[in-house]
Amino acid sequence: MRLAAFEWLQEQVLIYGDVLPRDILEKGYEYQGERITLIGPSGIWKPRQFTLPLSITTVYDNPYKDSLGGENFLYHYRGEDPYHRDNAGLREVMRQRVPLIYFFAIVKGRYLPTWPAFVIKDEPQMLTFTVQIDDKSSISSDSAEANIRYFNNGTIHERSSQNGALLLQENEDYVRRSYISATVKVRLHQKSFRERVIEAYQQQCAFCRLKHTELLDAAHIIPDSDIRGEPLITNGLSLCKIHHAAFDSNLISVTPQYRIAVRRDVLAETDGPMLRYGIQQLNNQVIILPNNKKYWPDRERLETRYERFIKAG
Repeated sequence: MRLAAFEWLQEQVLIYGDVLPRDILEKGYEYQGERITLIGPSGIWKPRQFTLPLSITTVYDNPYKDSLGGENFLYHYRGEDPYHRDNAGLREVMRQRVPLIYFFAIVKGRYLPTWPAFVIKDEPQMLTFTVQIDDKSSISSDSAEANIRYFNNGTIHERSSQNGALLLQENEDYVRRSYISATVKVRLHQKSFRERVIEAYQQQCAFCRLKHTELLDAAHIIPDSDIRGEPLITNGLSLCKIHHAAFDSNLISVTPQYRIAVRRDVLAETDGPMLRYGIQQLNNQVIILPNNKKYWPDRERLETRYERFIKAG
């Protein structure tokens, strides 16, 4: 059932993209005539057909503020009772080395799924579990290795005379998973920025009103490689892919007064309807702004970006 859940989730990502709506996950998939849900009211979720939890979820604006710091993830207990059945379930997942799905809430009702996730450490005094993400290719129906080692409060105990080889493999697993977990954190920040910006702009391009979200990007006003390029909504614009490319290439820009500026040499070109209607006619038009004024583009960042655009022209 667990492998079927991973396979079903991969299919949904191929259909809907990396970030999935909650209703799909709540509906779940069918397995041998039974409906299995991947997410529920509890952050540590165990469908009734399972003996151990299937998924963990970081909720949007969660009260526990599960940590993204360090090389791995910290997941807070449910409540403060280490023996609560959900906490006990994750402890058993750790002991048996069972893979989980980790759902990260990007915006309200939308989640970035990552799997397989492994609980590798339990710290009752901190009310937290340590979680690592592994490569999908590591998932196998062969769980014989789980009988070789077990965990107790994060300490590895060997059940074989081949202690040296097993410990070396464990170290390699840890290093690999730490690297993958770090890449997941980068991806999580990127996806979070995109979803928050596009949501602020009502799922449309700020230049042309295109509303197909699969064709929308979150464009940085100040690039993320710059010290002022924080992943803030006020440092972003929701743009369709062609206008994002034009913006990044300094063919088009936005003034601090929220007006679109097209480069002079581009305005003078003659190159078919896409150039004419898609870019040239945007010149001096006011961009579409978020309904909430606190999400409007930062004028100082726009001024900096516009100055670079002028120099490029």
